[in-house]
Amino acid sequence: MSESQPKPVVKRAEDVEYEAVGAADGMSKGVLLDASDGAPNFAIRRFALDAGASVPKHTNEVEHEQYVLSGTYTVGIDDEEYEVSEGDSLLIPAGVVHWYRNEGDEEGSFLCAVPNGDDAIQVLDEE
Repeated sequence: MSESQPKPVVKRAEDVEYEAVGAADGMSKGVLLDASDGAPNFAIRRFALDAGASVPKHTNEVEHEQYVLSGTYTVGIDDEEYEVSEGDSLLIPAGVVHWYRNEGDEEGSFLCAVPNGDDAIQVLDEE
């Protein structure tokens, strides 16, 4: 392994800290791996969306690839709404309006991969 290559990392679940997502009511985020762990290109995050929780319409400067781990919830992307559940995958392109709503009785969770670096989030006014 050369000096320019990243070193392997194994990060245990109990070492991941979760925090509330600011603009979202009932969503938490844990960063599984990112640049601070030596990952050179991408960050992988795990989000949990509580039963009854919602995330307002917003945009991000970077693309998101998501994989649903558990639960069933609604994801709005542009002008469409999609009911997603375990095993579903999503691509949310950079700059596209999206939102989340969990009307179920169980938590929904998903993995989200994004490029490392800054990601300006813009919350849009509700109409």
